[in-house]
Amino acid sequence: MSWVRTIWGELVGLFVDDVGFAVAILVWSLVACLGLPRLGVSLVWSAGLLTLGLLVILAESAIRRARH
Repeated sequence: MSWVRTIWGELVGLFVDDVGFAVAILVWSLVACLGLPRLGVSLVWSAGLLTLGLLVILAESAIRRARH
């Protein structure tokens, strides 16, 4: 059964290289999708904040990778 775990790990590794990066994207997407409309933020501003947040997450990940 360890071969199944190995195959699963390789398959997930094809799509998710940095778990923290993937989790940050998912969390920010949920916050922007569920939280911003409840705060009364308009759709245009929500889209802009979603994009800005994703760009910040991407920049932070690139800077972290460049340091290693």
